[in-house]
Amino acid sequence: MATQIYVNLPVKDLNRSIGFFSSLGYSFNAEFTNENATCMIVAENIYVMLLVEPFFQTFTSKTICDATKQVEVLICLSCDSRAAVDDMVAKAEAAGGTVPLPPKDHGFMYEHRYQDLDGHIWELVFMQPESAQS
Repeated sequence: MATQIYVNLPVKDLNRSIGFFSSLGYSFNAEFTNENATCMIVAENIYVMLLVEPFFQTFTSKTICDATKQVEVLICLSCDSRAAVDDMVAKAEAAGGTVPLPPKDHGFMYEHRYQDLDGHIWELVFMQPESAQS
């Protein structure tokens, strides 16, 4: 069996977050969705568990950081093209997310990012195919 990754993120309003990520094209596993959580499908074997903050708190004794003010993690996903990177950022902004920094073109890699409704930063990158071969 292939390794799966489950990223757990605290959210303030689950339904609002589901609406936001649905507008970006993500789907959700209804089997793992209730009033406390949902399982967002990012790709085969990549999932994000969106957990309302009180439920998230049951998994840790640490304080949940305010992602609008502190950073604990940067979530980075690859895209198939520069256009796909820009398209996803545009969708996120149209759905109420924010764009904290302009895109960066490193020649071999193009990156852009958005913040979701709870302030979590999602980085999107496109790597030139020839750079992956070297």
